[in-house]
Amino acid sequence: MKKSPTGTWLPARVPNSTTLLSFLLIICSVVNSSTGGYDGSMLNGLNILPSYTDYFTLNPATTGLNTASVFIGGLIGPIFAGIIADKVGRRPAIFQGSVITLIGVILQTAAQNIAMFVVARIILGFGSAVAGIAGGVYLSETFPSRWRAWGVGLLNDFYYVGALIAAGITLGTGQWQSTWAWRAPSLLQGIFSLLCIVILPFIPESPRWLVYQGYYEEARVVVAQTNSNGDISDPVAVTVYKEILDTITWEKKEGRTMSPIEILKTPTSRKRVLIGMSAGPFSCIAGNIIASYYLGSELETAGITNTLDQLKANVVLNVWCLACCLFGTHLAAKWGRKPTALFTEILLVICLFIIGGLSKMYADDPEGASSSLIYGDVAVMFLFQGFYSIAWTPLLYLYPPEVMNYSIRANGLALSQFGLNALALVLVFVMPIGLANIGWKMYMINGSWDIIVVILIAAYWVETKGKTLEEMDAIFEGEKHSSMPDVEQVIKGEEVIDVGKVVQQIHTDVAVVKMR
Repeated sequence: MKKSPTGTWLPARVPNSTTLLSFLLIICSVVNSSTGGYDGSMLNGLNILPSYTDYFTLNPATTGLNTASVFIGGLIGPIFAGIIADKVGRRPAIFQGSVITLIGVILQTAAQNIAMFVVARIILGFGSAVAGIAGGVYLSETFPSRWRAWGVGLLNDFYYVGALIAAGITLGTGQWQSTWAWRAPSLLQGIFSLLCIVILPFIPESPRWLVYQGYYEEARVVVAQTNSNGDISDPVAVTVYKEILDTITWEKKEGRTMSPIEILKTPTSRKRVLIGMSAGPFSCIAGNIIASYYLGSELETAGITNTLDQLKANVVLNVWCLACCLFGTHLAAKWGRKPTALFTEILLVICLFIIGGLSKMYADDPEGASSSLIYGDVAVMFLFQGFYSIAWTPLLYLYPPEVMNYSIRANGLALSQFGLNALALVLVFVMPIGLANIGWKMYMINGSWDIIVVILIAAYWVETKGKTLEEMDAIFEGEKHSSMPDVEQVIKGEEVIDVGKVVQQIHTDVAVVKMR
């Protein structure tokens, strides 16, 4: 382990091995995302448990409020998350978000009434949003470009690991004849934030944040640690660092600031933000809200009404979705982000119309419905969730930071999450009422607006595969703001750089910047 300069109050000692360090970064990524998955699956299970619904005397409206309140915090969190991550550093922002999440978990576990439960979930949602947004930006800026799809994709993939753990826990505690049937799963939700706090001292600060703050040598050390086993003279590490230095220097020279207003200043910034932030709203309106939080109600529309059967279905569903999102991360890395998103969205449209049709057949004659109809409907519901997981689970945090440049990255990802949570707040509250009142028609409505999403992705999304964050400028700005060859070409040996000459230029550039 070697001390890594962070430029913040939170110190770090990291391993010299880039592979081991990447593994630690992945652990930070997966524990960050597991909280959200655990929450969704836990509420799925709790909404099925009589010990929970009877304790709070829930009806469709209060069920929606209890469940959706986490998105109130998730809506408030992004307003501050980008500013916090830019000001105090990526790692300290993750730490602060994790601590706030723990406070929310404790209050939720101790809830005595609906009001206390709702307030606790607002705090939990706020902390999770801050940690998640800071984590998404941090990992996209720290992982080497060749591993970024997996490193950042896993940030949301492990949503389903958290979900699977929660599904298993609620299945086990569901038989308890006390309020601990729901309090125990709630308390265990805090373990992921604790693990995140434990891992933070062993991973470095974002090199992009360090360069922007003027910690040039510190940033160069981190780039070497994350790309070349700590060798600052490695050609790949030198190329990556020079790209970062050139691009951020250019942004400062152009007057780009870290203000949230920056996302609206220029046509290019607005374009980058609109394309990047669309991942959040698109993933939210895709249709997974129903199965993510109201699986019991969804299964009832297909004729599965037994509580234990619904809890078992919750476990199986999360295993299936985990496998699909890992496959989707592989597709995003090998095939590309845009093709993966289009592939998933088209499959979702098909599934929603099939589910709607089968659910209508069951609703028209529930007594005469055949077992093949019921199980066919459930099978397509499961396929839908799997198809959703292929693209939207890994791309939710992977795509936005790749599209946006440094000055707008944190606030842009925050805006994406704000859009997601704003829509989720409405949809999670409305879905149980909609399912109760119009049943199968909800699927038809959802499928119709998903067709619009397919068209928007095809028309406006850009591909980010195989490029560093700085190399995306060539697509949006019309030119790359560094004289260095693309990192991928250096890695493959297609371009050879004069390390000594580039290092000399780095020293000159840094000296000039410091004199300004």
